[in-house]
Amino acid sequence: MAMSKENKSFFWAGAMFFTALFFFGFSNGIKISPRLQEKLNNAVKSTFGVQEFSLQLIEVSKELNSKTMVELGGENLFAVKTNQQIIGYAYLGQAPSMKNIFDYVVLFNMDMSIKKSKVLIYREDYGRQIGSQRWLKQFIGKKTGDELIYAQDIDAIAGATISAKSMTKAINDVLQSIEIVRESNTLK
Repeated sequence: MAMSKENKSFFWAGAMFFTALFFFGFSNGIKISPRLQEKLNNAVKSTFGVQEFSLQLIEVSKELNSKTMVELGGENLFAVKTNQQIIGYAYLGQAPSMKNIFDYVVLFNMDMSIKKSKVLIYREDYGRQIGSQRWLKQFIGKKTGDELIYAQDIDAIAGATISAKSMTKAINDVLQSIEIVRESNTLK
């Protein structure tokens, strides 16, 4: 029995979505490519208003990582330092879009409230609206303990529903995970 063109499209879209979820859910952290590193550096410079800084990797134990909602066992969580002083924190993550994944960063103030979030690399033609600072500014000031609900606390975006929901969930998961890490006194 042959599948119709519509069923084939649905099948492949589903297969790609679950492949992205599999990759996202079971990766051992992000390996930072030169392009991603450059975008991360630019985000840190513009957000914290510094030209010279270092990113100090915060190592999270496997046991603690197993309690978090997001992966913290790779090159994901950093203290942002200038002149050997911590000025904030950065979480580098990935989230699924409709057919692929996108890379994002959440930059934190010292009190662990969100200073800025930014989509660094988006790999699809549709849904790019989530990279707009106008939309992303909704996350600024959110703290651990806050729970964000898409289309209620966070504005919906026509044409980017999957990516916008994914980014909202990712921010919620990051906030919950940062609280777990903070309670463990792992943050330096």
